Amino acid sequence: MANHKSAIKRIRSNDAKRVLNKYQHKTTRNAIRNLRSLSDKVEASSLFPRVTAMIDKLAKRNIIHANKAANLKSGLQVHLNTL
Repeated sequence: MANHKSAIKRIRSNDAKRVLNKYQHKTTRNAIRNLRSLSDKVEASSLFPRVTAMIDKLAKRNIIHANKAANLKSGLQVHLNTL
């Protein structure tokens, strides 16, 4: 158990950040899965900018690595082009 007041506060803030990061990451993964499951090009192309924005936001906040974000966006763009 933490002995210092600042360490106790740090534990609390880390838990809050962990829950938020987990929520954002899971929401983005679900959006990616939904985009990949679409077969309609119009619907997929309208969803694509929102999903890429979510991926960029995760990369900016260091929830995922920047290279992983680029790889995901590239794969989604390839999927969109094949529709």
